Amino acid sequence: MDAFVTRRSQKRKTSDDFAVESHEESTDIKLAILASLHPDIEQEMLLDILLAHDGDVQATSNTLKSPSTPRSVKKTANNRIAGQTSLRAFAIDPSSGEPSQKKPKILSKKGQTLHLYDPQDISEHTPCTIIHNFLPAHEANELLSELLEESKTFQKASFKLFDNIVSSPHTSGFYVGSQKELQEQKDDYHYNGSRISDVRTLTPKLEAVRGRVQETVNSAIEEHIRTHHGGQKPRHQPSEHWCANAAFVNCYNGPQESVGWHTDQLTYLGPRPTIASLSLGVTREFRLRRISSFLPSSTSDNPDPNLQGQVSLPLPHNSLLIMHSTTQEEWKHSVSPSPTLTPHPVSGNIRINITYRHYRSTFHPKYTPKCHCGVPGVLRVVTNDTKQANGERERKENRGRYFYMCHAGNVPDPTKKKCGWFLWGDFDQDGNPSGLNMANQSKPG
Repeated sequence: MDAFVTRRSQKRKTSDDFAVESHEESTDIKLAILASLHPDIEQEMLLDILLAHDGDVQATSNTLKSPSTPRSVKKTANNRIAGQTSLRAFAIDPSSGEPSQKKPKILSKKGQTLHLYDPQDISEHTPCTIIHNFLPAHEANELLSELLEESKTFQKASFKLFDNIVSSPHTSGFYVGSQKELQEQKDDYHYNGSRISDVRTLTPKLEAVRGRVQETVNSAIEEHIRTHHGGQKPRHQPSEHWCANAAFVNCYNGPQESVGWHTDQLTYLGPRPTIASLSLGVTREFRLRRISSFLPSSTSDNPDPNLQGQVSLPLPHNSLLIMHSTTQEEWKHSVSPSPTLTPHPVSGNIRINITYRHYRSTFHPKYTPKCHCGVPGVLRVVTNDTKQANGERERKENRGRYFYMCHAGNVPDPTKKKCGWFLWGDFDQDGNPSGLNMANQSKPG
């Protein structure tokens, strides 16, 4: 910063100079300019106001100088994530002097991270909905305490990666609604090519919260379709009522426990799934980035690199994040290690994360195609990075298509190899396997 300010001071610039240059500089330089002009305002706040002004440094600075700018913008000890409100109202239309109604442009850059806090900003720039303070405070703390005790017996998942046996960088437990579902999970379902033995029934407080999560998620799905898709659901998104009939509970014990970039498996969820994630305990940073095949300009061979930047969402205690139907196929997400944490009064440095999922009846293992190894295939979608098992060269033509492939190679056993099996998936408008007549099929179990 000092070097930058020194370089700038060698030639004093006028407001007109800043206006001309402001749209040509990177976001980092824009923030450096604003920080030198407004040193009493936090950088995260500067970024939000810059976002509201479409990256215009001069307009941002004018707003910050305006006497109508709320005092809460100033740097205070109480300016925390959970209390931050949208800064969209601070954007001033220069032609009228009134608050601007223009939708802000996203300022993400390749190789950089855009930090978002406000629920409306998150909804506009990611495929997610966030709800802060989802449960009454005492219920959230009771659920956290119950799961902290449960997490003492959680284990790390093992799987094979590049012929090496590795373990997940956090622990987890898997929960279903009944003993019948529990036994079915142990007997019929495969994860990473093998069965799992540690399946549990929902704890009393997990069960108590489930109905509230379902109601909230179904309302959010309807709202998201209306506001983001013109009232028409994306192709393959299920029309059926979303039901939280399974939950993975993850425990991140300390700042170094994390999970790398990934998408959640579609095999038992089907295409375009919705997943609800309830965070409890210490705040951790949740990151998203687009898969290049699904950038808005992906019809071109040269998609806009500025849309490939990461988006960071802090997930505080008692926040519900709803990942809508385009998230798993078009974005990747992660929880990165954190250099520092502010301990939570109940959990200390531990974060508990509950991901409620809808295991669809049409994707029960008895309907899942099996590879030559006899293992249910894993369902995936073609992206630019997909290495298609059938060796097809025209990958661009198949972007967004679903396929099954052998998953035996992920079994944590060095003797297991993939058999090379591959099958294109064929799904109807609601994402159900085409030709599957459920009226003539017995229900799972």
